[in-house]
Amino acid sequence: MPSAAERTRTLVQSTCSAVLLVPGVETIRPEQLSPQARVVGPDGEVFLLFPAESPAVRAATHAQDDELSAVLEITDVAPVSVPHRIRGRAWVSGWLTCAPGIAEPGGMMIRLEVGEIHVDDLWGATSVEPDEFARAQVDPIIAHEAELLQHLHSAHGEQLQELCGLLGERARDAADDDSATGGRARVVPLALDRFGLRVRFTGARCFDARFDFPEPVRDITELRRAMHTLFEAASR
Repeated sequence: MPSAAERTRTLVQSTCSAVLLVPGVETIRPEQLSPQARVVGPDGEVFLLFPAESPAVRAATHAQDDELSAVLEITDVAPVSVPHRIRGRAWVSGWLTCAPGIAEPGGMMIRLEVGEIHVDDLWGATSVEPDEFARAQVDPIIAHEAELLQHLHSAHGEQLQELCGLLGERARDAADDDSATGGRARVVPLALDRFGLRVRFTGARCFDARFDFPEPVRDITELRRAMHTLFEAASR
């Protein structure tokens, strides 16, 4: 399974929605506190791009060291329609300073020196040490995950349904529950990473199932092979 540090680093550098919470900074437009871009530096600091006149930049302009605390809150929402759609949240707290000279004219990069990190996602809730976060790698599938899940959902419904056969008695119990209510459990792809595929069975009983790949994949080519192997096993 991906480590908590890897999961958090992946969320920070993904396209998930994020908001920077700065004590004392309020705005009538919440989007003004959403960074336009996020990147993690070599020492684990998080650089956030904002318009030069944003409230966050104004607050950080004269801040030094640990004078201005803030929390970067990230919310991960499944890219397909599914019950309980929020897949996770992460909170990266620390101290803000401006990093002039990095952004293009009209923008300003803010540096968030990381102090504490917490993640609450499909794997569970835990804290992450800043040095572990700094060393962690981003999941190589994240840049393509949303597109791949949407494709699986729209074009491979029957193959996803066949995954029930790999769950044994658990799937049969869910099928019995749905037949008793006159319905049929629906299988929705929920998450995809280098280690495997997670789907959500929806119906009278809603539960997740995880299908691990034989070995972690490193790119899209290896992912396609792993998915082919998984669907082939489910069709037998």
